[in-house]
Amino acid sequence: MRILHYCQHVLGMGHLFRSLEIARALHRHEVTLVTGGPPVSAALPPHIRHVQLPPLMMDSGFSGLHTVPCAAGELPPDLRQVQDMRRQMLLKTLHETRPRILLVELFPFGRRQFSFELVPLLESARSGAYGRMQIVCSVRDILVEKDNQARYEERVLSALNTWFDHVLVHTDPAVVRLEETFSRLPEVAADVHDTGYVTPLPAAHKAARLRRALRLQAQEPLIVASAGSGSVGAGLLQTAARASHILHRTVPHRLLVFTGPFMPPEHTASLRQAAAGAAHIRIRTFTRQFPAYLALAGLSVSLAGYNTTMNLLAARTSALVLPFDSNREQRMRSRRLERLGALRILQPDDLEPHKLAELMQAALARRPQKTGINLDGARTSARILESAARHASGSRTENSP
Repeated sequence: MRILHYCQHVLGMGHLFRSLEIARALHRHEVTLVTGGPPVSAALPPHIRHVQLPPLMMDSGFSGLHTVPCAAGELPPDLRQVQDMRRQMLLKTLHETRPRILLVELFPFGRRQFSFELVPLLESARSGAYGRMQIVCSVRDILVEKDNQARYEERVLSALNTWFDHVLVHTDPAVVRLEETFSRLPEVAADVHDTGYVTPLPAAHKAARLRRALRLQAQEPLIVASAGSGSVGAGLLQTAARASHILHRTVPHRLLVFTGPFMPPEHTASLRQAAAGAAHIRIRTFTRQFPAYLALAGLSVSLAGYNTTMNLLAARTSALVLPFDSNREQRMRSRRLERLGALRILQPDDLEPHKLAELMQAALARRPQKTGINLDGARTSARILESAARHASGSRTENSP
């Protein structure tokens, strides 16, 4: 079957990579993946066709949309023109694809500022012009808090009950349930499915290959420090680099720092200064093999985003995580996982080089507990989508009305 999958990342890359993992799990089908954030290098299997909309982003305060220059030195394009172009591209892609399933990441639980393109897309999909299409929302485990929660939930409920047939909640209810941050979930007319968490599972042979490539000695631990996309988190990485200088005196190790592709150049420069003079520290921008690096590592120091946290659980790597505190999402999830023995949360006063070096040394000496958390969310999502399409179409094999 044909699937049209919409994903918009605005600050980090978690939404994108979660969507990519689900798209990969749909390997028996034709997936058109539409993305609307800044381009990110990611290898796509042949069953996925990628449509890149003119990119839009937000700042760390989520204060509003802004466009992205097409090349260095160019002025950003006009926002209204970009919005018109995106809306037309989305509707054209829907018409060309004529999908059995329209999968929309996060909306209407979030991405309200993209209503200018998503409402026309949903209205057209629901019009019947393309047959009985299944419209599905894909949403993570925890929603950010709103100033007027009651009004927000009313608006979300109205949209769900107008357009959507299914909601995929990428959580393990043993950790957290969506009802904890969206109280009106029982009123949703669509079928709601808990899928488990979405994450790639590390392959042991890839970690072994990395060990050889890095020429790691048997008793030389690898520490990985990361900040997701790099839009935020530069201070954590700088402190980790300074702490690594101190720790290396008593515990020789390697430190690999991944800045993320969106880290501002001035923050990258400060990080390189913090790492100066240390041959055991390497700084890289991005890697497609991040789960394999975590599987090889004895310790991860990172922000506490959904994807990184699930990568850590899959790799069973000792972890120190710093939640992004502009909203409750990362801290709420991290506290649940800390109680299960899966990681340790860093507090603001831990971000001092000597203190962090002590915590890193202690974390290297322990292994996280096995939690039994469901990490099979991508394959489960694929099975649910296949079942939904079969149920809706019966014996029909074509996408025509």
